[in-house]
Order: sequence, then C-alpha cells, then structure tokens
Amino acid sequence: MPPRRRTDPATGRAAVAMWARGEAERRDVTTAVRFTLEELADIAPGNSVEVRVPPAGAVQAVAGPRHTRGTPPNVVETDPETWLGLATGTVAWADAVADGRVHASGDRSDISHLLPLTVGRRAASGTGGEPEPPVVPG
Repeated sequence: MPPRRRTDPATGRAAVAMWARGEAERRDVTTAVRFTLEELADIAPGNSVEVRVPPAGAVQAVAGPRHTRGTPPNVVETDPETWLGLATGTVAWADAVADGRVHASGDRSDISHLLPLTVGRRAASGTGGEPEPPVVPG
C-alpha cells in the first residue's frame, strides 16, 4: 500500500487560518479539514475510531480494537464547518453533539478529550509555529 499523502504543514496551517478569518474558498476548507484530520491521527494514532468529514476526508484514529470489515463500531461524522470549529476550539464538542452537528456512535466515539487540536488553535489565532503535541490521556 503506498504511503498516505500528507498535507504540507505550512499549507495546512494557512488554510486553517484562512477559514478562521472567513476568507477560505472550498479548496482551502478541504485542505484545512484534511490537515486537521491528519493532526488528529498523529496525536491519537490507532484504528478504533473513524472520523468522517464528508466530502473532505476521513481518518482512523485512537488506539484500541481494530475493525476489519464493514462499518466500524466507533464513528464520528460531521460537516467541514463543524469539524474545523471543533479543531480550533470555536465549537464545543458537547454543544455540537447536543444539537446534532456531530453524530458519534460507539463506546469510544467521544473524542472531546482530543479537541481542540493545538495546531488548529495556533493556526486560527495566527501564532503559527510547530506546536507541542497535547498529552493524550491513556
């Protein structure tokens, strides 16, 4: 299997910052979503939760039992705007779940402890730089 294509970090941060300023075009939003999904997979590697943000992308993350066929037992699905809000801290997980913007199913689908993503917060605030990865509770 070929290696997964990665979003250039500078391009990804720029796309998130453009989204945060309300200046993003569709391709910028797609880049920002893919970049933040890759960051989620980096800070919480694994295959027990599938995070879907159609039509921009999806990623498997969070350590735990791996699914091999069919629909994974732990799925998080949302739209690009909500995902970027979660990744940057402008949308609270509990609010998005409560009002139906996030559909989370399965015992491990609550990824609120991983959000907001440090890189998303920095890109949205314009501080840039390579952030330290957050501590993921084990």
